[in-house]
Amino acid sequence: MKTLNIYEELANNAYPGRGIIIGRTADGTSAVTAYFIMGRSVNSRNRVFTATEDGIRTEAADPSKLSDPHLIIYAPVRVLGNKTIVTNGDQTDTIYELMDKQQTFEQALRTREYEDDAPNYTPRISGIMHIGEGKYNYAMSIIKSADGNPDSIERFTYSYNNPENGIGHFIHTYMSDGNPLPSFEGEPKKIAINDNIADFTDKLWNALNEDNKVSLFVRYINIETGETETKIVNKYTKA
Repeated sequence: MKTLNIYEELANNAYPGRGIIIGRTADGTSAVTAYFIMGRSVNSRNRVFTATEDGIRTEAADPSKLSDPHLIIYAPVRVLGNKTIVTNGDQTDTIYELMDKQQTFEQALRTREYEDDAPNYTPRISGIMHIGEGKYNYAMSIIKSADGNPDSIERFTYSYNNPENGIGHFIHTYMSDGNPLPSFEGEPKKIAINDNIADFTDKLWNALNEDNKVSLFVRYINIETGETETKIVNKYTKA
């Protein structure tokens, strides 16, 4: 598979929706994840990422403008032991709770479907990173309707063991802007990963469409020590 330039991928798509990146730095020392949200409506744009004890949550930038918290307010990132969960919805909590009861990533996601936002039927995209004893692997998942048919559900999981240095994978909700929005197709895109979190964060944020971007989260995790470094960028300021 061709290794793509993530900044060009984002710059050439005005509305990829929500996106997850997982990979490894070129020097091999750090596991990397990023998650971004975009919005077209006032309600979906009215959000910020805020840090929590075990990850991040979305919150209304201006609570007085929040018209519907459904599918808008959730925890995109949570940490369970040596596992970091990253998703585009409240399935983060499903994965966390069921894996805490010794179920697998795939078993947890079998209890969920695409989002109930007809006619888009937005896919649920999810990722999980395992880091321990100097080893690292990750998996990504997408749950979607079959070409917009809500009666047929498609589930795909992609696993990456001992991932290559300098390589990551990118999955997002929409192929492009549209009405209805066309769901992501194919396997996660292979991309290059930057060693420097500040540079990576800045370039990702600048590549996202200026009108539609809302928030970005980036985390680097040292594979040997577990030490983390996190960057959060919000377009809107919390009232």
